[in-house]
Amino acid sequence: MKGAAPLSGVTVVDFSELLPGPFFTQSLAEMGARVVKVERPPGGDNARRMGPGAFEAVNRGKQSLLADLKDEAQRAEIRALVAQADVVVESYRPGVMARLGLDYDSLRESCPRLVYVSLSGYGQDGPWAKLPGHDINYLAAAGALAISGEPGGPPAHNFALPVADLCGAMYALSATLAALMQRQHTGRGQHLDVALADCVLHWMNPRLGAYGADGTTDLQAQRAATLAKPAYGSFTCRDGRALSVAALEDHFWARLCEALDMGPFADPAYRTLGARKKEAQAINARIAAQLAGRDAAQAFEELARHDLPVAPVVAPGDLAGLAQFAQRGRLAGTAPLSLARFPVPLDGVDAAALGPAPVLDDARRAR
Repeated sequence: MKGAAPLSGVTVVDFSELLPGPFFTQSLAEMGARVVKVERPPGGDNARRMGPGAFEAVNRGKQSLLADLKDEAQRAEIRALVAQADVVVESYRPGVMARLGLDYDSLRESCPRLVYVSLSGYGQDGPWAKLPGHDINYLAAAGALAISGEPGGPPAHNFALPVADLCGAMYALSATLAALMQRQHTGRGQHLDVALADCVLHWMNPRLGAYGADGTTDLQAQRAATLAKPAYGSFTCRDGRALSVAALEDHFWARLCEALDMGPFADPAYRTLGARKKEAQAINARIAAQLAGRDAAQAFEELARHDLPVAPVVAPGDLAGLAQFAQRGRLAGTAPLSLARFPVPLDGVDAAALGPAPVLDDARRAR
C-alpha cells in the first residue's frame, strides 16, 4: 500500500436505509471515508430486521449513532456532527429533512463546503416526487422493464439483482466524488438530487439511440430488436452445468461455426448478424443441442480454445473457489459466500481491514 486511502479524512453522515444509500456509502467507506450511520430508534435501519445478511454486507466499517431526529436536543447533536462533515446522505421522501431542519437549504449557510446527497425514487420535484417505489417501479418508469423479459413474452423483471437500486448508488458515488473534486476548486459544496428512475433512464441511452437510428418506434419491434440475440444465452450441458455463450459479432460467429456443428446455419447466408437475428431462436436451439452432448468443463475449454466469448454459469456458492477471482483477490475470505471487495484496487486501500457492520447499541444514543 502507498500512502493514505483516497478518501482518508473525509467524514460522511449517512441517514440512508435499506440498500441504495448504504451500498453507496459502503463504497465511500471502502475508499477510506469515515461513515457515521445515523439510525432511528428503537430498531435502527429496517434492513437490520428485513435482511440482516444484506445489512451486514453494505454497512461494514461504519460507525452507528441512534438518534431520534424529532427530539430537539438529539437533533442539535446531529447538526453539530453534520457541521464537521464533508458529505451528508439521506434517502427520505422529499420534504422530510426540511421538516427536521436538516435539509440542504437549512444547512448550506453554516456548512458551505457540504456535499449533500439526496437519494430518492423520482427526485426532489416532479409529479411523482413523493410516490413510494421499489426497484421494479423505477425500471418500469424509465422504460427498461418494457423491453425486458423473454422474446415474445410479456415484460418481466427477471434479473436477480436490484438494478435500479445499485445503478442509483453508483451514480451517487460518481457524482459525490466529482462534487468533492469540484469543491477543491470552488470551495463550495452542493446539493446532489439523485433519483433512481433518472439513473436508469440514463442507462437507457444506448437503447434509445439504437431505436432512434433505426426508426424503431413500436414497442414490440423494440423488444424484438433488443431480445432477439442469436448465439447468445445460457445453455445447459450434459452434466447439468451451464455455459454462457455470446458469439454476437460476425468474427465470433465464424469461430463458433468452427467449434460446433451449426448445421444449416453454417451457410454463408448467416454470416451477418442481421441475417442471424431472423433465426435467433433456431440458432440458439442448435447451440443448446450441441452443448447438451458435452460436459461443461469440456465445452468451456473447447470454446475458449477457439477464442470465443464463453464463461461458466457460476453459482454464488462457487464464487470463492473460482480461480479468476481468487487469483485477483476479489473476495474477502475463502468461505463459499465470502463478500466481494471494492472491485478497483486503489493505493492506500486495504479492504481486508474493513471492520464489520455496527451493532445497534443504545448506549450510543445521541444525548
